[in-house]
Amino acid sequence: MLLLAKGVQFPSLDAPAMVELLTLREAITWCLDSGLTEVRFEGDAKVLIDKINQGDARENRLGAILEEIGLLLCAQPGFSVRFIGRENNRVAHVVARKALSLSPTMYRSFDFRAWLVSRM
Repeated sequence: MLLLAKGVQFPSLDAPAMVELLTLREAITWCLDSGLTEVRFEGDAKVLIDKINQGDARENRLGAILEEIGLLLCAQPGFSVRFIGRENNRVAHVVARKALSLSPTMYRSFDFRAWLVSRM
């Protein structure tokens, strides 16, 4: 999942799980709005991906977002979420390392939508 994808200031960067879920929700919403019908979202947060794929939204703090992601995924049967470890995904590893090097008050602006459209 791309933490820096939108350059958005999330309310709590000290909660990596929250950031991962908010970013995934944004990516799914953008893909739905763009009319994409088949997308495989990959991430290295195994616990979260397992919860999404099992429909487990019991986590109090994250439950509402997990449930919303589940509903978004149901809206498009061609969308899936899959775990992929950082050791098998160099891009995710590089992005994660870069994100960890940023101070909590520093944000990089990166227009993910423009970047993606430029490659389509």
